[in-house]
Amino acid sequence: MFELNEAQKDIQDIVRQYAQEKVKPLAETIDKEARYPAENIEGLTEMGVMGINIPELYGGSEMDELTKCLVIIELAKVCASTAVIVDVHYLVSDIILSMGTDAQKAKYLPMAVEGKLGAFCLTEPGAGSDAGGLKTKAVKDGDDYIINGAKCFISNCGPHEGNHFVVIALTDPEKKTHGGMTAFLIDRDNPGLSIGKTEDKMGIRGSEVSELILTDCRVSSDAILGKVGDGFKIAMIGLDGGRIGIASQAVGIASGALEAAVKYAKEREQFGKPIAAKQGLQWYLADMATRLEAAKLLVYEAADLRERGEDVTTVAAMAKLYAGEAACYVTDLALQIHGGYGYMKDYAIERMYRDARITRIYEGTSEVQKMVISRNVINQY
Repeated sequence: MFELNEAQKDIQDIVRQYAQEKVKPLAETIDKEARYPAENIEGLTEMGVMGINIPELYGGSEMDELTKCLVIIELAKVCASTAVIVDVHYLVSDIILSMGTDAQKAKYLPMAVEGKLGAFCLTEPGAGSDAGGLKTKAVKDGDDYIINGAKCFISNCGPHEGNHFVVIALTDPEKKTHGGMTAFLIDRDNPGLSIGKTEDKMGIRGSEVSELILTDCRVSSDAILGKVGDGFKIAMIGLDGGRIGIASQAVGIASGALEAAVKYAKEREQFGKPIAAKQGLQWYLADMATRLEAAKLLVYEAADLRERGEDVTTVAAMAKLYAGEAACYVTDLALQIHGGYGYMKDYAIERMYRDARITRIYEGTSEVQKMVISRNVINQY
């Protein structure tokens, strides 16, 4: 059993209160209008939440992995769009913190604390689950690199989002994943970088997800994260952290859905008594609560392992797989408990149901997580 320390409990309480009082009232409008939640991000920035993973040297508060998860969970309970924006922002800051040069850290980490969002750019039209299918190329030209290609489905990338981008590109097409990829840290205003189509999504509609287009985009060697050839390794480090973050988002959505289902079941009367008195619905709630608790503990374990610097790839995949599946299961039953009302946009559960579905897809589909987990199991026994 994981016991939160006092600092973690304090942050959890602060973010929960902010989420309930400020974020929740806007969630329906944000979803309906597919509107970037600028006021939520501004409020979280003022509270210091956008920099909780960043050292004090750069203006952050340098808190642990589990604290990040707690923040994402509390936000996702009421607005999954806001939660995923913060999650991706943390992911990019973590990559810069672990792989960036002193100059890169000094430039970008204070920006992150100020709420200037980062984006992680790996996925391409032909390279989603298969990172080896990458086509974006970076060709050396003197001391610079010229990058051409297109990324798709990039979170924190749109008309209002994305101050800096971690872009994975091929520097040696022959090697591909075995040292042929390099990560570049590129500013939004860099010539040759542009934002393409912004997607009209089923869920998480307040999070801008767009194409990133690179056309003869010239960057200096100073833009390289880590070393030339480290791109695939950096991508995998990013995915480990990203999977824990998306698992946290899934736990938050499921928590919000379970809470809504219990509230409705207590209030809704049929045949002269609340539907919560019906054994069939009680068993639904028991299954929902059990899966949610299991998902939460997997997230906590993954965060704890990562905090201690241990190999987290398998547990992060387990957490992401189980939490994503649990979020879809819980929101589905929560909608069923609401009956016909759950299908109507008057109730938040309809939005939660749509928001949950993506957690089985991004940062690696459930099928990819099973590949990662099974590979470890086969090697272990």
